[in-house]
Amino acid sequence: MTATASPQTTVLAEQRFGGPDKPTKHRMSGKTLRWQIGLYVLLIVLAVIYIYPFLVQLATSFKTDAAAAADPISLAPQPFTWAAYERLFLNSDFPVWFGNSVVVTVFVTAGRVFFNSLAGYALARLQFRGRGLVFAGLVGVMAVPTVVLLIPKFLVINQLGIYDSYAGMILPLLVDAAGVFIMKNFFESIPPSVEEQARIDGAGTFRIFWSVVLPMARPALITIVILSFQGSWNELSHFVISTQSPELTTLTKGVASLASGQLSQGSQFPLKLAAAAIMTIPVAIVFFIFQRRIMNASEGAVKE
Repeated sequence: MTATASPQTTVLAEQRFGGPDKPTKHRMSGKTLRWQIGLYVLLIVLAVIYIYPFLVQLATSFKTDAAAAADPISLAPQPFTWAAYERLFLNSDFPVWFGNSVVVTVFVTAGRVFFNSLAGYALARLQFRGRGLVFAGLVGVMAVPTVVLLIPKFLVINQLGIYDSYAGMILPLLVDAAGVFIMKNFFESIPPSVEEQARIDGAGTFRIFWSVVLPMARPALITIVILSFQGSWNELSHFVISTQSPELTTLTKGVASLASGQLSQGSQFPLKLAAAAIMTIPVAIVFFIFQRRIMNASEGAVKE
């Protein structure tokens, strides 16, 4: 027979032990509600302040020269026209600039992902004489302003005979100190025991790096992709000292020439802002695609 509790017993048990759990409603106090509303209003105002210049840039690119000069901060193009974009693509060297930037950015991004990973792994895992000195030099390079290295960089490029060529534009950018630093720190977060089984099976150092460790470093690699793409796409000073031919002009140099008024007469606000808007699109696309995958220091690490 199965014993059943009587209603009286159930009531006594509920009185003694507090009864079954009942859902509780958390009511927000008036002070907390006002504080949250004020916070959201502040965030909206800050967002508008940051976004408004970009909206002005986009709207002005669809204006005529006269309308842009008369009301430069208006968000309503009157009249609406594609003239600035048509002039950029049909009556200027803008397609050449865009193509050069694409070529350089693709090669530099791929090179930095590969070489930064190799150098970071070597500093994190390999034991060799002068390792600490190399890492100190790496940190020292990160502390040096880029402008200080422009003249030495020009002298080296010119001495190697790669001035005014794609090689001179790409090779000096294939490795960067910040990328090596990021990869070294991430590789150090992966326990060495992960590599022991592969080493027992006879895998060499590069095989372990390529097949075992590198796939685990995906968050760091995506971070390097974003930083490398953005850095090489927006690079200007290096291209100023490495090239002089119009055929090798990149978007940054071309847009800088437009902004300085070297290529046109008058204000030419729509033309300049249309070029700047197009230049912004690839970086924005790459960032929004990979923004959820930017490196998290805890990802990829294996607990022992």
